[in-house]
Amino acid sequence: MIIITVGNEILSGLIVDTNSAYIAAQCDAAGLKVRKIISVSDDADEIADALASSFSSPSPHCANVTLITGGLGPTNDDVTKIALARFFNCTETVVHRPSLENIEARFAARGIASNELNRQQAEVPACCTAILNRHGTAPGMWFERDAAIAVAMPGVPSEMKAMLPDVLNRLAGRFVLPNIVRRTMMVYGIPESTLAEMIAPWERMLPENMSLAYLPDVETGVKLRLSTTTDNKDSTAIDERFAALAPLLGDSVYGYAPDSLESVVGQRLAERNATLAVAESCTGGSVARRITSVPGCSAWFKGGIVAYSDEAKANLLGIDPRDLERFGAVSAEIAERMAIGVRRALNSDFAAATTGFAGPAGGTDENPVGTCFVAVAAAAAVNVVKYRFVADRATAVAAAAATALNRLRLFIN
Repeated sequence: MIIITVGNEILSGLIVDTNSAYIAAQCDAAGLKVRKIISVSDDADEIADALASSFSSPSPHCANVTLITGGLGPTNDDVTKIALARFFNCTETVVHRPSLENIEARFAARGIASNELNRQQAEVPACCTAILNRHGTAPGMWFERDAAIAVAMPGVPSEMKAMLPDVLNRLAGRFVLPNIVRRTMMVYGIPESTLAEMIAPWERMLPENMSLAYLPDVETGVKLRLSTTTDNKDSTAIDERFAALAPLLGDSVYGYAPDSLESVVGQRLAERNATLAVAESCTGGSVARRITSVPGCSAWFKGGIVAYSDEAKANLLGIDPRDLERFGAVSAEIAERMAIGVRRALNSDFAAATTGFAGPAGGTDENPVGTCFVAVAAAAAVNVVKYRFVADRATAVAAAAATALNRLRLFIN
């Protein structure tokens, strides 16, 4: 399978091509192997060239399949339909009535009259099968030639994501796809290289039909993904392998996908009927953002205070200005006082606080750029740990936020 994404804005760097990553992940889960991802401009000839390359590359797994996303809108730079019509030598067009009715209904619901450009989106090459776009106006198009298939989908991510399951179901009905079973162990606090060395003996014992992937990410730690091909969807073999690995990694394992650090923190708080508050300086609300991404967090999250300036730390968290002058805002003492202050201010059972130098400027000889103090607090104890994140500002902030969540996970017991 080959994925083609269309758009000048992708090639110019104005937007990030998230569509191809999403499509590849969904295809992989369905047992469809993606061999190549191509990005091309809004040019009919370039789109046709990419199609020709795709159709001339035989696949060892099944008939050639090319999934295309982008260039199906009503404007002049949306030329994917033109390119496909030329490539399949299909000059005749037909109106896909369900798409036309969908377009007219959408505009009527908004109190806007549809124009000819909008209605033309319902016209598709006569040699294709149209796929109704339930989240937009431009229909998808399914083409076949010899043993090859090309499917064009809208470039708007929400529209593509809504259409893709229908496309994959149709492909599954055409080909015998392998049953691929995967499970992902979530590990935090062990660098990838160290982790690989630690588990090397265990990895060497994996059977030939089972593969391990290391997926490091600053926000999640290292994800260990085990995959195997089976006659059914039974994950027992993988579960047994992970059960043997977990004792080697101890409390560095925080769960299995889709678990996240923030969801695990929430689970622990909910089990104890406890609440949480956070005070953030260098992370600027990133910890609270991750926490509030968890559905139902209002049951255990009291709120957060972004106290960036010394004045805010004093006024909002009750920190003595003399302590700020004495210890400096980036210090273990101030991190501790921030955690205590926000727990008191928001009346929570647990609290976390971050303060540091995210860079690129700032820092001292004792606490250079990248230094971050993370404090966690409860009624009977406060714990502060100093870290150094040698990275750009955005990465340092993300690492500090993840570390704060991990400290909370380990602290709540």
